[in-house]
Parts: sequence; C-alpha cells; structure tokens
Amino acid sequence: MPDPRVRRIRPEDVDAVVKLVYALAEFERAPDECHLEPPQLHDALFGPAPALFGHVAEVDGTVGGFALWFLNFSTWRGTHGIYLEDLFVRAELRGSGLGKALLAALAAECVDKGYQRLEWSVLNWNPAVGFYRALGAVAQDEWTTYRLTDDPLRALAADA
Repeated sequence: MPDPRVRRIRPEDVDAVVKLVYALAEFERAPDECHLEPPQLHDALFGPAPALFGHVAEVDGTVGGFALWFLNFSTWRGTHGIYLEDLFVRAELRGSGLGKALLAALAAECVDKGYQRLEWSVLNWNPAVGFYRALGAVAQDEWTTYRLTDDPLRALAADA
C-alpha cells in the first residue's frame, strides 16, 4: 500500500522544494554551486514539455522531503528507467521512513510503467549509502561518472 505522506509534486510545492534543494546543496558541501530558482523548477516540472518529474513527502501539511527524477533509457534492456537526480529529507525527519517511502513510490512508478531500472548517484561519504544497501541497491563501482560544465562545456560545443 502506498505511503499516504508521498504524492506527486504540485505547482504549489515548488518554493518548498527549491528551499530543500538548497538544504541538499549545503548537506553535500556545495552551497555555492546551487543556483536553482523557483521559475526554473516550475518550468522544468510543469512547462509545455516537462522532462523532470517529482514526488514530495508531506508531514503535517509541510513538505519534508522530495525526489526529483527523469527518464533514462537502457539500450541493453530496451526500455526506459528512472534516474533519481535528487532525494532529500529534512534532517529532523530522517529515520521516519520518508526516504524509503519516496524510493518506494519511484519503484512503483517503474513497475507500473514497465521500466527496468531505478538508478541514482550518491557521494561516497554520504551516510545514506548504508540505507541504500539495506534496500538491496548495488553500487556500480566499476563505472566512473564524467561531467562537463561551464567553460569546458562551452569549449567543446564550439567544436561542433
């Protein structure tokens, strides 16, 4: 049975989720790297061609956690999956089951739509690693994530 505290994100949740994104950036020791503004998140979630989706966990009428995700595709499995971009639960609510409930909602989304994977990245030092392992998640240690941003991204684009 779905956890009644978890639901799809609605437009009126955007401001609360943006605040939690900033709290996540602080937790991940990168507060200066977060530049998200409510209109950006609103457009990504609810604009004419949304490519971002989300769930929130609500406690006593307040958004206490969120999961933002998008679809990826596995050429090997021949089907879409969900890539969880961010999962965050306010510190005072950790251990209450909200994180598991958010992940369970995404797992249900995968099963309901025939998606074959639910994937995400986590910092090696994040204490949530133990939580994820307890759920049966397997670290993909043989893969290294690469990222282009800012000047290197623009420099490569100039070669196109």
